[in-house]
Amino acid sequence: MPSRTYSSFQRGPAHPLAGKTVLQIIPELETGGAERTAVDIAAALAAVGARALVATEGGRLVGELQSRGGEWIPFPAGTKNPFSMAWNVRRLARIAHDEKAGLIHARSRAPAWVGLGAARVLGIPFVTTYHGSYSGLSPSPPKKLYNSVMARGDVVIANSHYTAGLIRSFYPWADERIRVVHRGTDLARFSPSAVAPDRVDNLRRAWGVSPHERIVLVGARLTPWKGQKVLIEAASLLRESGLSDVVYIVAGDPQGRDGYVAELDALIAARGLDGIVRRVGHCADMAAAFRAASVVAVPSVEPEAFGRAAVEAQALGTPVVVSDLGAVPETVLAPPSEPASARTGWRVPAGDAPALAAALAEALGLGATARAAMSERARSHVEAHFSLERMVEATLDTYMALLSPPLEGG
Repeated sequence: MPSRTYSSFQRGPAHPLAGKTVLQIIPELETGGAERTAVDIAAALAAVGARALVATEGGRLVGELQSRGGEWIPFPAGTKNPFSMAWNVRRLARIAHDEKAGLIHARSRAPAWVGLGAARVLGIPFVTTYHGSYSGLSPSPPKKLYNSVMARGDVVIANSHYTAGLIRSFYPWADERIRVVHRGTDLARFSPSAVAPDRVDNLRRAWGVSPHERIVLVGARLTPWKGQKVLIEAASLLRESGLSDVVYIVAGDPQGRDGYVAELDALIAARGLDGIVRRVGHCADMAAAFRAASVVAVPSVEPEAFGRAAVEAQALGTPVVVSDLGAVPETVLAPPSEPASARTGWRVPAGDAPALAAALAEALGLGATARAAMSERARSHVEAHFSLERMVEATLDTYMALLSPPLEGG
């Protein structure tokens, strides 16, 4: 993927963060919202003349981090062993001291405990970002204590209003330090004009999709709470209703969940959907996948902390159908909270296969004019609220507020 320049933030030595050093800590730099955000923020810091250090065990995004101006600090950030974490506090404090880091930003719980300890040793600001709801709506007391580190930042960034509400409910003492910064989408990458037709054609061929067939896509790691089973049941209902020439693509990495994969395959076979519902594994080109789809479904049965797939699909002008729980509804305009004329997608009750099937049928039945109008609304909605630039600006503003010296007499 080409590097971003963040031209709106390139202000050279005049930028308040120029010459400053920010240290992010995250377990690994594999694919995912937290990992992608860490790389995006590192790139933005480099663009304004700051040093962007990322302490992590490694991962497939390390090369991109380095190519975009960030610096990889090999560090066992993923360990949850208490003795190793205590030792890591000293190690991270030494790294931060030697590299003259002015701020530590943690993006996961175990490394956050390490980051908090190091920041307090050095007397520098500490920031956290809640990328998930962690233990859900009812964590056990030990888990609640473990999770509480994410609310102990000098600024606590929540990636959605839903997540902010969870933080307030569990840790009311953190309320004044919470700041909502929605996950940002790279609108240059996730743009219809940026996805060449051959990329879409290549994916369709790889998935065995015929030219006349339309695609309903679920792009998420294979785990029960992502709702792949609900999609399979909805596909069965739609086939029974007579809907044809549609294939349902389940794209995602099983991440070792072989038992769940077997359950999905068994359900597909039991519903007679072999060849209609297709598991295709990890997809490296999600922009092309969303562009190839006629509809993107996000049928989660547990709350999402943000809803990146829904935003990226809308950025590409593809209609979305999402579960009406968690943070995903924040990203999709739909009745009853919005008039039908403002619709950018559909919200349906979680786990309700008939409702999902009905919404998918309505989306697939859009005429060309109605689909084009919805696509334009969806793109405008994402540009206004979920752009990468908006996320970067809010995060860098947070850093500036913590790193800027106080005014005299203030």
